[in-house]
Amino acid sequence: MAKFRMIHTEFWNDPRVVEEFTPEDKLFYLYLLTNSKTTQIGIYQITKKQMAFDMGYSIETVNSLVDRFEKHHEIIVYNPDTREIAIKNWGKYNFNRGGKPVLDCVTSELKEVKDKNLIQLVAERIEKKEIRAIYDSYNDTSDDTSSDTSNDTDNESQGNKKQESHDSNSSYDTSDDSSTIRGQEKEEEEEKEEEKEEQQQKELYGGGLRDEEFGEVVHFYKNNLQIGVSETSFNMELIQQFFNEWGSELLLAAMKLAAQKEAKGTAYVEAVLKRWKEYGVKNVEDARAYQRQLRKKSPYYPNNPKQDIKPDWYDKHKQETQESKQELSDAEKEKAAAEADKMLQEYLAEQTS
Repeated sequence: MAKFRMIHTEFWNDPRVVEEFTPEDKLFYLYLLTNSKTTQIGIYQITKKQMAFDMGYSIETVNSLVDRFEKHHEIIVYNPDTREIAIKNWGKYNFNRGGKPVLDCVTSELKEVKDKNLIQLVAERIEKKEIRAIYDSYNDTSDDTSSDTSNDTDNESQGNKKQESHDSNSSYDTSDDSSTIRGQEKEEEEEKEEEKEEQQQKELYGGGLRDEEFGEVVHFYKNNLQIGVSETSFNMELIQQFFNEWGSELLLAAMKLAAQKEAKGTAYVEAVLKRWKEYGVKNVEDARAYQRQLRKKSPYYPNNPKQDIKPDWYDKHKQETQESKQELSDAEKEKAAAEADKMLQEYLAEQTS
């Protein structure tokens, strides 16, 4: 079952967004609201490495954006210990619908939150009273657990009354129970699928210190070579293979050559790396030496004007023509010059074909 997140068009008219958000801020905030890790409660677990990979940013850029949204915009809170993020305005726009399935989902997801302090931060801006009550009561329950044992006797009767009230009110909800259970089962299946996909990504893209370098490669590719090209897993797998074989420095050098030629996708990069492999390129200096050699071989290279590749017979023919100039008429001189030029053009055409 697909997962959707709602974005109001009023987002673009919000005075803070219009006046304070940079284009990068807008993109990052929309990502925080819509990425695959988001939940129904506005609190979810996500690593900064995952953010960097999804957006094609470096870890430094993500750190800077998170810090800006926490301290300057003050609309998120990120716990680096639990890797949980809370979107403070989440409840203002994402709880337009209620009902038992939504309430059950909120209750279930709140139980999974590790940093309980994040719950109240989101609750403060929830407008729907029934949903706000779940957040508040959950926080109250979490704060009072240490003192429950001293009040067991006093609370028992109240608990019984609440249970009786729940039992009396649940008679009209039995028709929704089976659908709610099915919905929860589907959500659990989705979570398992997401965990599986995340594991596959880790296996594909690796981990550790190389993540940052690979993120830089992906960022350059998306911003320079992917524009106008469909994003496919095949291209990303090719880039990963290139990265594993050549490393970030040489791969970025090849991508920059492709960008200079305005060659999109991976085909030109692959061709450059293939030529470098045949030449025996091992580092950036080798690559630069090879590219200099290519330019020198080109007939358009400044130090290689066309006369440098003229055959010996052309100079001899030209000399003989000059020696016989006095004996030739003007028409004959023009004819001889035209023949020499024609022969030179034919020779050059053969050499460049």
